[in-house]
Amino acid sequence: MSQIPTFIGPEDNDYLQHNPGIADGLNGLGKALGDLAKMVMPLVYSQNHKILGEGNFVLAISEGLFLNKPAAFYDLLRLHNVKIVEHRDTIENIPTAADRKNSNGKFVFK
Repeated sequence: MSQIPTFIGPEDNDYLQHNPGIADGLNGLGKALGDLAKMVMPLVYSQNHKILGEGNFVLAISEGLFLNKPAAFYDLLRLHNVKIVEHRDTIENIPTAADRKNSNGKFVFK
């Protein structure tokens, strides 16, 4: 958490968050992550599968834990002056191998 101000400006209008459960700005992000940590359900990224960038956009495709369940994270970031100014994301649970309907995982890129 201490490193987040390195990547996001300190003012609420420095960072737009498109996740409806998280308020805009560094304070909104800090509150959401703090609330998850208090519930002992931190958002954990364990592996980056692909990072794609074009112009001022970066897409990070990762996996980890969300609400203590395996999850796939797709984060789309817009950068300006070397800071994150906008974030869109989707988080989806990764089913167990027994519950999968096919072998096409979230991270199979061809």
